[in-house]
Amino acid sequence: MSISSIRPSALDTIFPVRKPLIGDIHLPPLPGTPRSRGESMAAIIERACRDAQAFAQGGMDGVIVENHGDVPFLKPADIGPEIVAAMAVVAAAVREACGLPMGINVLANGAVAGLAVAKASGARFIRVNQWVNAYVANEGVIDGESARALRFRRQIDAEGVAIFADVHVKHGSHAIVGDRPVSEQASDVEFADADVAIATGNRTGDAVPESEIAAVRGGTRLPLIAGSGVTVDNAPEILGRLDGAIVGSSLKEGGVWWNAVETSRVRRLVETVKPLRDRG
Repeated sequence: MSISSIRPSALDTIFPVRKPLIGDIHLPPLPGTPRSRGESMAAIIERACRDAQAFAQGGMDGVIVENHGDVPFLKPADIGPEIVAAMAVVAAAVREACGLPMGINVLANGAVAGLAVAKASGARFIRVNQWVNAYVANEGVIDGESARALRFRRQIDAEGVAIFADVHVKHGSHAIVGDRPVSEQASDVEFADADVAIATGNRTGDAVPESEIAAVRGGTRLPLIAGSGVTVDNAPEILGRLDGAIVGSSLKEGGVWWNAVETSRVRRLVETVKPLRDRG
């Protein structure tokens, strides 16, 4: 029997709506990272809270805080305490500012760091781009973090923090597992106790191919959400096949991930998918 068939859906537990929409808060470069230009933590917090409030005012159901400005990203073991501390402070302020369920994504693949931030800030879930297996990315070979992360979650009494796991991660080559179909990788994500599966395009802003959705669906009964590429134009089609979505770039000024969230774009997206979400 599938593990997912005997436990409640994490999406239903966290979000009181069908097909939840989660706004992605892309943080600017944090202190100590290569592109940081000395922006104060107060300014970073203020910007993140503005984005969170714009998402809430536009009708999104949740937010996720992500250190996307920290490129080039470190491997998980090299993510320093300065990043964990900064993200925890920002995330706590974001949760207070918008009141929405919140997630954390520490790049690259920082599952343990993400859990620490979530525990400190009151986040409900983390996103992990490679939960099982391994892949080759700009950072080098990235291992699946499920074994370490689940033990750490138990150690810090964070069992209530759900795991949202990418199945076929963007920005990487799956040469290591290239002999195994995506459906099998989806089964691995479920077997390793993830709570929600994520399907993505090839890079930030890319839409999820229909074939990718079908392949992941073929391997798991976990709830499945989009992790990239959702826009006003394609949202009805994509949300018709999925259980929710993380949306970032298309809701920013000019459709660029590093710009501020534009409330009018958020409202248009929410209104566009309302018929799908209202169906019983």
